[in-house]
Amino acid sequence: MLAAYFDCPGGPENLYVKEVMKPHPGEGEVLVKVSASALNRADLLQRRGKYPPPKGASDILGLEAAGSVIGLGPGCKGWWKTGDAVMALLSGGGQAEYVTVPEGHMMPVPNDMTFIQAAAIPEAWLTAFQLLHFVGKIQKGERVLIHAGASGVGIASIQLVRLAKAIPIVTAGTQEKLKATVNAGAAAAFNYKTEDFSEKVLAFTQGFGVDIILDCVGGSYWEKNLKCLSTDGRWIIYGLLSGGEVHGDLLARLLSKRGSIHTSLLRSRDKEARNNLKNAFLFQYKERLVKAFTDDVLPYFSKGASPQLQPLVDSVYPLHEIAEAHRTMEENKNIGKIVIKMPA
Repeated sequence: MLAAYFDCPGGPENLYVKEVMKPHPGEGEVLVKVSASALNRADLLQRRGKYPPPKGASDILGLEAAGSVIGLGPGCKGWWKTGDAVMALLSGGGQAEYVTVPEGHMMPVPNDMTFIQAAAIPEAWLTAFQLLHFVGKIQKGERVLIHAGASGVGIASIQLVRLAKAIPIVTAGTQEKLKATVNAGAAAAFNYKTEDFSEKVLAFTQGFGVDIILDCVGGSYWEKNLKCLSTDGRWIIYGLLSGGEVHGDLLARLLSKRGSIHTSLLRSRDKEARNNLKNAFLFQYKERLVKAFTDDVLPYFSKGASPQLQPLVDSVYPLHEIAEAHRTMEENKNIGKIVIKMPA
């Protein structure tokens, strides 16, 4: 089969399409013929050699995919059958013509949705859902600050905050991106390049601040984040785009607000835990997350649902243009998800 590949870490120019062995489904796994996959920041980090796949995961790029079930491994529980249209959360391997997936990590593609649209859901939407509900315990009426509001996770978070009857506030770096976040449902949107977002957030919330911060930026934002975090607020870090170093009295200022810092990585809850009784709970975490999302959120993607949730696809690249897709994300040009289309 064909797959996105690189022989040594480096820039997008190191990517190429390679013929590799087609995978075979193991115990409790399903074989999916991939129609589309989507790009994530983790793919860029892995390509640079800064984010290796978890032990036991495919070293092929791609953390989400949509396609059709074509085979079942031993021990499957009958949740899926050949021909089912599915979308899958992966630890790797999505940017290839075929991928194997634990059966509990897949969801049905909503009615009237294309594989291109479906590929934009699993990683971004499950990440946002996990951060808001499993980690942040979001409550009705709370104010949520979402950094990188026009990213895949950002656009998903805005809509999920609205679904939870809470208030999404975002930051982004261009007027075009700010407009997209407002169109997605943001109550307020601030340009972090031209405005002090902490001052703007405090003004918008009448000095109260925000109850939850979804932060993929890290180090350079710590002071402004703490400034606009409310008393007893939750600061959730799931990425470090600006690095992890903090210079200053973070702990004292956090303590003064009785604030809490949570960290979360979804990918590292990997499949090797399935065969380790001590870590079985970690493996079940993704299954529980997928089931909760399927039950509570997935119905809102169907036509006629109110409110209706929608993934935002920025652009679509064929597999052989994978390097260009990486360049687009690396230059922060995308609004929403970049999708990779597999050969027919």
